[in-house]
Amino acid sequence: MLNKTSKRIVNYKFTGFLLILSLFLMSGCKFGQFGGQTDVPTETTQAPQPLAPPAPIVVDGVRTSYADVVQKTSPAVVRIEAEIKARQPQQQQQFNLDDFFNSPQQPPQGQGQGRGQQPPTQRGLGSGVIVSQDGTVLTNNHVVEGAEKITVLMSDDKTYDARIVGLDEPSDLAVLKIEAANLPFLNLGNSDNVRVGDVVLAIGNPLGIGQTVTAGIISAKGRRTGLSDGSFEDFLQTDAPINRGNSGGALVNLTGELIGINSQILSTSGGSIGIGFSIPSNMAKGVMEQLIANGRVRRGLLGVGIQPVNEDIKEAFGLKDTKGVLIPEVKAGSAAEKAGIKRDDVIIAINGETIDNLNVLRNKVAGTLPGTEIKVKVMRDGQEQELSVVLDELNPENAKNVQPTEDERSGEKPNESGKLGLNLQPITPPIARQLELPEGSSGVVVTDVDQNGAAAKVGVARGDVILTINRQAVSSLDEVQTALDKAGDRPILLLIARKGQTVYLTVRTK
Repeated sequence: MLNKTSKRIVNYKFTGFLLILSLFLMSGCKFGQFGGQTDVPTETTQAPQPLAPPAPIVVDGVRTSYADVVQKTSPAVVRIEAEIKARQPQQQQQFNLDDFFNSPQQPPQGQGQGRGQQPPTQRGLGSGVIVSQDGTVLTNNHVVEGAEKITVLMSDDKTYDARIVGLDEPSDLAVLKIEAANLPFLNLGNSDNVRVGDVVLAIGNPLGIGQTVTAGIISAKGRRTGLSDGSFEDFLQTDAPINRGNSGGALVNLTGELIGINSQILSTSGGSIGIGFSIPSNMAKGVMEQLIANGRVRRGLLGVGIQPVNEDIKEAFGLKDTKGVLIPEVKAGSAAEKAGIKRDDVIIAINGETIDNLNVLRNKVAGTLPGTEIKVKVMRDGQEQELSVVLDELNPENAKNVQPTEDERSGEKPNESGKLGLNLQPITPPIARQLELPEGSSGVVVTDVDQNGAAAKVGVARGDVILTINRQAVSSLDEVQTALDKAGDRPILLLIARKGQTVYLTVRTK
């Protein structure tokens, strides 16, 4: 038997055990340690927060996303890899969007290129646009020109070998073909309807980092850069950032139409500064159709020299405004001469379409097939005339810039004209041959230029031939002086022959 003292000790122990058990049970219920449903939520049992829905494309009437346009257009924009062998690295030109990284595969260090070794291979990177579901691809000529192997990489990582359908250096366009079906493609929009200020997206593969989309606006239309061979340029200018590797990529509007092929940038550093140029889709369409049909592009030729009408020309010719294109020269035997177009005519319309500037005229004629008859409206001596012209075919030739040497100069002593700041000499047969002028050419050649003189300010240069002064033919120094005296203090209009071209220049001596 336990005595009373022992019972008290047991009771105390039992009471302590009950107290500990009670606290333990209360703690377990509070924190859910026994797996039962609890009334108090905890971090481990809270439901996950739902993901936010995609951002709305339009908020209060304002577009906040281009994701729908990108989703629609980006699968049709591809990366182009071109392998070019035995090509010397070209000096990069300022303003050109040159996509070749010029990184030839070099032989191991200490080993030169010996006999029997393969020439280095350059790997060019650029972009392209699929324009038909059966695999027609538009890109730039400079991306694939000279390539021995061309690979097209899709946005889904599929790759295809491509063949060249046709190249057109004057427009810097090329057409490729890959063998596939049911491919994503872009429809060509009407680039004539593009307005300055329209929002556009540029899609391409800059610097080899992968497909990239940038946004901007159309900054200007009808731009020329002078980099493409042949001067058939009518660029859309955009501030959507493009860089090396974007060449041949897409410029699209917000309805997902292809309105341009990205081609060049203006840059002092080689990177984007917000001035890019794209070939309009209408020009690309015409070139593409001819390359697919014939493998080459045929262009119409009028056979005239052209220059813009500025305020000085307007005043000198008594014109009402500065619209139209002045004709300072008509080539002998050309389509223009046969149709009756004359020097000093101002072309104001072709086939009823107003001609506002040189680009419009140049591209209108070049975009018309040779042999086509067009209606040319000119302003002549204050009167409008319409002439029918059957276009010749353009065969571009490089004009040489040849200037007379000291040994070739003979005849009259050069005249020093203080009014113009020029030394002049009548054309002699040796000078005419050196300058590659037509037989029987007349005029006076510029033998020296005072760089501080009036003529130098408008670009008159040594080797230029002055044909007329204030529309009066000059072939001797006396005739030059007479024409200058008649001009008095009025601006002097010079007709200059230079490098096979003829142009009017206006010299102000006061």
